[in-house]
Amino acid sequence: MLIREIAHSRAGDKGDISNLSVIVYDIKDYRHLEKYLTAECVKMHLSDVVLGDVVRHTLPGLGAMNFVLQKALGGGVTRSLALDAHGKCLGSALLNITIPDV
Repeated sequence: MLIREIAHSRAGDKGDISNLSVIVYDIKDYRHLEKYLTAECVKMHLSDVVLGDVVRHTLPGLGAMNFVLQKALGGGVTRSLALDAHGKCLGSALLNITIPDV
């Protein structure tokens, strides 16, 4: 299943750092998502764009995870030649990761 089937994403960016949150629609799906959506999984999925470290912070009480992606925006919004280097695009891409069905 695609992550977007059980969760949505919010994104922010500052300089060359993207901050992506993934929030489950139903709290019962959180543990399953936490098991498969690791920092390593996100780093591998976004490896063409994210050149630095990926750190995951879990928020089980909120049914959410937050990923901090270093060197993810081509030097930052004002320095990148990309048409849309904002974190929103990365959040959408993250939701396309496939994990085993619940």
